[in-house]
Amino acid sequence: MTSTRKSGTEQAWAALGGDPALLGRVVTDGPEGLLSSRLPVRELARSAVAVCSLAAAELAARRTGRPVPPVRIDESAVATAFVSERHLRIDGRAPSVFAPLSRFWRCADGWVRTHANYPHHRARLLGTLDLAPDTPDERAVEAVAASFAGRRGEEIERTVYAAGGLAVAARTPGRWAAHPQGAAVAGAPLAGRERLDDAPVRRSAALSGDPLLPAAGVRVLDLSRVIAGPVATRTLALLGADVLRIDSPRLPESPDAHADTGFGKRSVELDLADPAGAAAFDRLLAGADVVVSGYRPGALDRFGLDPESLARRRPGLVVARLSAWGPGPWAGRRGFDSLVQVATGIAAMEAGAEGGAEAGAGAKPGVLPAQALDHGTGYLLAAAVLRALTDQHDTGGSRLVTFSLARTAAWLLGELPAPGAPEGAGTGPGYEPERWLTETGGPLGLLRHAVPPVSFEGGPAGWSRPPGPLGADTAGWLTD
Repeated sequence: MTSTRKSGTEQAWAALGGDPALLGRVVTDGPEGLLSSRLPVRELARSAVAVCSLAAAELAARRTGRPVPPVRIDESAVATAFVSERHLRIDGRAPSVFAPLSRFWRCADGWVRTHANYPHHRARLLGTLDLAPDTPDERAVEAVAASFAGRRGEEIERTVYAAGGLAVAARTPGRWAAHPQGAAVAGAPLAGRERLDDAPVRRSAALSGDPLLPAAGVRVLDLSRVIAGPVATRTLALLGADVLRIDSPRLPESPDAHADTGFGKRSVELDLADPAGAAAFDRLLAGADVVVSGYRPGALDRFGLDPESLARRRPGLVVARLSAWGPGPWAGRRGFDSLVQVATGIAAMEAGAEGGAEAGAGAKPGVLPAQALDHGTGYLLAAAVLRALTDQHDTGGSRLVTFSLARTAAWLLGELPAPGAPEGAGTGPGYEPERWLTETGGPLGLLRHAVPPVSFEGGPAGWSRPPGPLGADTAGWLTD
């Protein structure tokens, strides 16, 4: 059965509504051993980047009136970009990725994973144990380990989520498929696409110049955090979009994560609960073409930022929404790539637990060779925005595209062609990640970072600007 499945690129392009005749424009190549895993991570990565590159080439062709340019994907560049946060150096310093309380814990019936990189999530986790937010890490680790060891995973999950923290019990794929949330996600499309209204065609000016920037003149409001959403908007910025990231002054953000995903963008802080901040956002929305939202569903609705309200306020808008869990009983829950891997059974598969004892009954759950759900969903989201802009070029209309990390996990677990036998840790002969790294100076210092993997003939090789400090820019469009 596996051998007859369509490739990941074919599946993703069909999910995006793309013309199958254009798939012949895509060529991928690379050495063996990239992103080695029991699951088809390499297939997911190259497919997501390939359809994003093809969508960019298609939009460039539509705006120039020329044929769709060829797309050539180097899988070494893709593999490097999918672990970009690990390669990042800021003036020689490696960034912090996971905090001490973001890890696996043994529990009475298996394993639990927590996420506590942000101070408020750490405080809520500790609050379930009646510990103060300023409890030192060493003592906090000991207390959490001792408490979780005597409790069942799903009870820990419920208790921590009820307190506003993040903890997920490890499940096998079979247990996840039987869970109401797993069933809900399995019934959803990989890429949700719908037309919100019949707004008239609003075309951007014809493209010119070298390199070819298919998103030139497109204005993007970026309401996303961490990896997946910022990867999508970083890609749109690479392709010429004016991307303005909006953050709340009430929420902390990782400067290191922003240094990795902030290329090509500007950044401003706006408090949407404050009349001045809301008015500034309204002015920006009046000139926007795309809004990307990465907050959990419903979190921004009180500000009139649900898709239908946005389309009424700005007819012809493309709204892109990203969530951790997708539709279902967990729709409003917070989540991150690491937690989705654990809930859906990916971590069990990487430990070899499926087919034997339940996850955690023996070996510690594993992890993918990259935060592939985040990165893969980010490139798929950017591809969907580009395809929506292409469709709008002919027929107008406000568009909504939706993705979730859990649905991308389902794609990885059961729909992509299976990989060959795992080739062991590391990478195969011929892969030298240094070839796909470069250095850029800027306001944050000297950054060593991955080069963009999205590529088509005549397209850009890099970003127009390095990342700057969070919130340092003005709330306006570059061409105002």
